[in-house]
Amino acid sequence: MPFSPTNRKGTVNGVIFVAIFAAAATMISEIAFVKSLGISPLVIGIVIGIFYANTLHNNTPKAWSGGITFSAKKILRFAIVFYGFRITFQQIAEVGAEGFLVSLIMLSTTFILGTWAGQRFFKMDRDTAMLSASGASVCGAAAVLATEPVLKAEEHKAAIAVSMVVLFGTIAMFLYPALYNMGIFDMSAKEFGIYVGGTIHEVAQVVAVPASIPGASEEMANSAVIVKMTRVIMIAPMLILLGIYLSMSAKKSGGEAGGVKLVIPWFAVYFIGMAGFNSLGIVPQNIVALINQIDTFLLTMAMTALGIGTVFSKFKGLGLAPIYAAGTMFAWLVVGGYFITKWVVATF
Repeated sequence: MPFSPTNRKGTVNGVIFVAIFAAAATMISEIAFVKSLGISPLVIGIVIGIFYANTLHNNTPKAWSGGITFSAKKILRFAIVFYGFRITFQQIAEVGAEGFLVSLIMLSTTFILGTWAGQRFFKMDRDTAMLSASGASVCGAAAVLATEPVLKAEEHKAAIAVSMVVLFGTIAMFLYPALYNMGIFDMSAKEFGIYVGGTIHEVAQVVAVPASIPGASEEMANSAVIVKMTRVIMIAPMLILLGIYLSMSAKKSGGEAGGVKLVIPWFAVYFIGMAGFNSLGIVPQNIVALINQIDTFLLTMAMTALGIGTVFSKFKGLGLAPIYAAGTMFAWLVVGGYFITKWVVATF
């Protein structure tokens, strides 16, 4: 046990060690140039963690490993629950059926496409394919973090998925404003906002796109963020369905006598409950803002710990498959997302 009398000191030291890295990642994310790129401290944290894992990792006391694992597993679940304070049900209602349907269609189709193509065409293992698909379909790095414990995947597989989110999310952040300014997107401000929120990976990247368009209306920015947060809250039912699917698949492969236990990701259920509580408006906004700042730091700690457990030697044999799979999903998000948004808005 990590906090048993014999392991307690090492675990605490390990958690403090991760927190120091997370603090550094947070400070770097506040640098003007980094902030302008929409790079979140979560991404910086995993980069720092990976760098450390592949250079100085042997210098880490073995007793600290429990604290690093605790940060990557337990603190992660706690942080995902409190991620619900970023969302209210009223925000989701504001964009109506259009935003909800675009979010639902793009999330489900992207996740299915990424999982299927990753395994069928690019010969990736199930966990890496699903983690990459969750990052592209829901909310980037945070979705990868939330899906990893449901799959019980290895740290390096989650790191691969996060790196794909960073690569293609960054491309999207520059591509969308360029195409919009060129007049290629035949969309109203609200339509484009729904399209951005329904197809771009990270929340920070969604915020950055309207901000990069000269004269972008408040309606565009608000629609983008609200639709994106609708996708975020959908991570909870997605993880529950994924848990049911994995349980049924294991039972089917092991036979009826296998006695496979259904694993429900309760932190996802609590996440919805927290969003519902936030929707009541009981907690003052300044307290909510503080909770979100602390939550971002905890997520950064989890991501940093994930990076510390990632050694490049574990990547051997994957080749370019993750890039091909992520590129396929990105093409679907850009092209398919455009036509689906136009169809949904015109229909509803």
